[in-house]
Amino acid sequence: MAWRRPRLAAVAKVYDGIDERQREWIARQAMFFVGSAPLDGEGHVNVSPKGPIGSLRVLDERTVAYLDVVGSGAETIAHLRENGRIVVTRSSSWTSPAWPTRAATACR
Repeated sequence: MAWRRPRLAAVAKVYDGIDERQREWIARQAMFFVGSAPLDGEGHVNVSPKGPIGSLRVLDERTVAYLDVVGSGAETIAHLRENGRIVVTRSSSWTSPAWPTRAATACR
């Protein structure tokens, strides 16, 4: 029997904005991750853990900001200057409720 790709169910929910309940949940997160990549397919994807609590802030229902403490390099800022793309990912494994676990945004 030939291998068949499994059917994927939709597991994501898109929100129009960040409400007060989500804002409070985000504020309690001990860690989050930031990912970026260059436009060049030969470049490297960069995913970095960030924290501590309080370094990711909700500014309004459609804007978040984080304190960027440079670690081993400056790939994230280089990618943002090149293409303005970034993803902020949070994990709900430390807190409850277990939603939402990812948020994607564009930098300006």
